[in-house]
Amino acid sequence: MKITLLAIGKTDNRELQQLIDEYQRRLIRYVPFSFEIIPDARNTKNLSEAQQKQVEGSEILRKVQTSDHLVLLDEEGKSFSSVEFSAYLQKQMNSGLKNLVFAVGGPYGFSEEVYQRANGKVSLSKMTFSHQMVRLFFVEQLYRGFTILRNEPYHHR
Repeated sequence: MKITLLAIGKTDNRELQQLIDEYQRRLIRYVPFSFEIIPDARNTKNLSEAQQKQVEGSEILRKVQTSDHLVLLDEEGKSFSSVEFSAYLQKQMNSGLKNLVFAVGGPYGFSEEVYQRANGKVSLSKMTFSHQMVRLFFVEQLYRGFTILRNEPYHHR
């Protein structure tokens, strides 16, 4: 199984990007992983919130193949402990999925079309984080999940 993280807009904080890169390097020892950035919508000042979600949603859907299993990182999604998330990853791998795609929306979330296409939603927290921080938290949790599955000492119980 391959895991892809889709995110709207680049990470403009260099320190955050360095940490994201570090966890990406660690992750590829466990699973094929790619992080794809979808460029920010242009002229967002002239777009309503709904229009911006529509533009971003179209770009997300353009990146997702019919056979992909799309999971949205969404505050209304299912919450997991790190151990539960590792079990979720194992279940997805056991199901024979070829590509598990996680998506981080723009500042206003996802369009209705993206919600309709999604196969599931995962919440990292009930708290609100910047979209740039979510990327780091998510790749770290992916890494943690795989170290848990391998019984490695990264995660302390």
